[in-house]
Amino acid sequence: MSEKKLFQAIIQCKCPQCREGNMFTNKPYDLKRFGKMPENCPKCDFRFEREPGFFYGAMYVSYALSVGIFLTTVFVLYFLLDDPSIETYVISVGVMAIVLYPLTFRYSRVIFVNLFSGVKYDPTKTKAKDVS
Repeated sequence: MSEKKLFQAIIQCKCPQCREGNMFTNKPYDLKRFGKMPENCPKCDFRFEREPGFFYGAMYVSYALSVGIFLTTVFVLYFLLDDPSIETYVISVGVMAIVLYPLTFRYSRVIFVNLFSGVKYDPTKTKAKDVS
């Protein structure tokens, strides 16, 4: 089995330590449970929330992702619709923010835990599965 690269692990929302276990238990657009995470990685037992309130820092990553979404939406509207009205900008940016919120939430946490958890990738960190 080949090693997963960091970018590939982030895109697939995998554990930062083993890059195999899923960080979320449900699909992104399962709107009632899109943010549900297990406490530990199902493959290597890595604790995702390093300390109480650890994911508050993910708000800064979320802010950066949201600014990127807003700017991209504005530039696309400006060049495709030849500078539409301010209402078009506001409505479009609002709709994009709402539609992409589940993904923004997830990726802000995944990026944050990969960059700031203080753990390095270790493919040997997998726990033995019970075969009972």
